[in-house]
Amino acid sequence: MNEKPVILIVDDVPTNVQILANCLKDNYHIKVATDGLRCLELVAATPTPDLILLDIEMPGMDGYEVCQQLKKNPVTQNIPVIFVTANDQEEDEEKGLQLGAVDYITKPIRPSIVVARVNTHITLKLQHDKLTAMATHDQLTGLYNRHYLFISANKKIAKAKRHHEPVSFIMMDIDHFKHINDNYGHPVGDIVLQKVATIIEQQSRSEDVAARFGGEEFVILLDHCSLMDAQFKAEKYRQLIEAERPEQHVVTCSFGVVQMNPEGEAIDSLIKRADLALYQAKENGRNQVVIGE
Repeated sequence: MNEKPVILIVDDVPTNVQILANCLKDNYHIKVATDGLRCLELVAATPTPDLILLDIEMPGMDGYEVCQQLKKNPVTQNIPVIFVTANDQEEDEEKGLQLGAVDYITKPIRPSIVVARVNTHITLKLQHDKLTAMATHDQLTGLYNRHYLFISANKKIAKAKRHHEPVSFIMMDIDHFKHINDNYGHPVGDIVLQKVATIIEQQSRSEDVAARFGGEEFVILLDHCSLMDAQFKAEKYRQLIEAERPEQHVVTCSFGVVQMNPEGEAIDSLIKRADLALYQAKENGRNQVVIGE
């Protein structure tokens, strides 16, 4: 949270890059690209830029085309772009803004204006990111919430069906969680939830969707994952959670694991089948993984 926002400067003239970098280096982490292709490569890398300062006249791919590429990609379309260019005609600025840029600065630049406009758009970007995170994440655990699970699941399932790829689903429940709350208080219960969520997050891949489903229930939607691999993953979660002992208490979880039918399956159906498997795990004595039919 304390890291500086990242600014990507894209310009093929070293002097221009140096001037912009000197304006912003005290408050921002600076990345540099000298052509459009390199810009797109850096945007795909970590950390993702929070804002891009983009020249128009560059060899190969010009700034307009770079902006078009950024805006049509769902991963990069929300990164604000400010054109910084010698093209000072009204039609140039109009074209840049129509392509999705948030601002347009003409050269020669005035450092104070650059700093002021960058500060404004970085503030707006960070506020947007915060609101998005609040809308899609569970406040207590930091995992995704139910709302985001259903949105992302529909997309992932449709893609998996189209490409004939396996998708698996894990539903898990903390055993005897009411006992923890009743005997040790809700603050301890919250710590247990957070510890379990941390293990889930640490062991999940970037393409997985790990969400708090409600109360002490968690779910993980696993892209490109067979039933056998999902079972192995659930068993790993189970062992790590049992070994964690948050607040010196033994905490265990029960798991239900299913794989999407090859012909496709709605998320509601996956949840229902995983829930039945989870119920069976509890009936069998808890702290175990059960594969659903």
